[in-house]
Amino acid sequence: MAVSRMCWARAALWGSAGPPGPYVARRLQFVRSGMTWGAPRSSKLHLSPKADVKSLISYVVTKTKVLNGKYHRFLGRHFPRFYVLYTIFMKGLQMLWADAKKARRIKTNMWKHNIKFHQLSYREMEHLRQFRRDVAKCLFLGILSIPPLANYLVFLLMYLFPRQLLIQHFWTPKQQIDFLDIYHALRKQSHPEILCYLEKVIPLISDSGLRWHMTELCTKVFLQLTLPANQESCEIQRALKLGKKASLDLPNICPSLTSPKMQRGTHPAIHDILALRECFSNRPLGMNQLHALQMKALSRAMLLTPYLPPVLLRYRLKTHTTVIHQLDKALAKLGIGQLTAQEVKSACYLRGLNSTHIAEERCRTWLGEWLQLSCSLKEAELSLLLHNVVLLSINYIGTRR
Repeated sequence: MAVSRMCWARAALWGSAGPPGPYVARRLQFVRSGMTWGAPRSSKLHLSPKADVKSLISYVVTKTKVLNGKYHRFLGRHFPRFYVLYTIFMKGLQMLWADAKKARRIKTNMWKHNIKFHQLSYREMEHLRQFRRDVAKCLFLGILSIPPLANYLVFLLMYLFPRQLLIQHFWTPKQQIDFLDIYHALRKQSHPEILCYLEKVIPLISDSGLRWHMTELCTKVFLQLTLPANQESCEIQRALKLGKKASLDLPNICPSLTSPKMQRGTHPAIHDILALRECFSNRPLGMNQLHALQMKALSRAMLLTPYLPPVLLRYRLKTHTTVIHQLDKALAKLGIGQLTAQEVKSACYLRGLNSTHIAEERCRTWLGEWLQLSCSLKEAELSLLLHNVVLLSINYIGTRR
């Protein structure tokens, strides 16, 4: 009797006999569904770890923005002057970081597709060129900050000497105009000296036709200067070195500096300059034939440091001029009309024209003349492109300030 009950219970449990009871059926269905698919979860009650992390990050970002806004309002209300500097500094960091990411994308693309620098588009080439100069300035500040507690001194130096230590991202709008004027005044001081060297090499030109063209160009372009009564106001570095004897020795240095008063030259035509390309490819004005004093004057005109050995000066001038020549070819391919007003002014300033106070249309006209001349030159004639920083900018309309 007991054995039959046990068999019937086992049969009822496994479904081998008779229909099971409702309790057994529900339990069996629950066990089977649990063994097969697992217990169901409610998505409303349980969040995944990724969703938890995202919600936490969103919360932190929102709170940070709120606190940052309150902090900015506090600074603007109680420390307005410091708030202006703080805002410029933070925006400068953001722009520098954006420039770094863009430069990294360009370099990665160059590495992946085996692209050389001169094969890039104009804007990519210009971005890399400017970013390298900015990084060099930032690295100098980084080196100054290495000693213990030196970072406090660096912040003070950046506040006192923003033009020398900071890049343009950290300048105020007024500082950008003022500092560009100062830099142009510094490179303008080397113009008379460069023109003097051009006049001095006229007797060294063997071809009579080229000698006549050089004389005509000097007559058109040169500024006739007198030696000032106060020697400290003289623009020519060699006259400063001569001191009181400058009034006697300066005509031997540059015969054009003997006029009783200052006279303005005229803006030269492109064909007048191109007629002298042979003089700038070999002796006496080829890149490899320039003297140390000439290279120092040209370095100042290009806003490069002149305090280097002649070998390094020649290398830097060659490299810098080659980059500008490559930029010119890329810009001619793109077209000046595709540039914004700020890009046009920056391009003109890089090539020697003080474009901060010149109208945009005049800048575009001048840049078109520069491209016409630059794209006509070969690599061996880059010395002429280097001298055009002075020849094309010194007497251009609007630069006579």
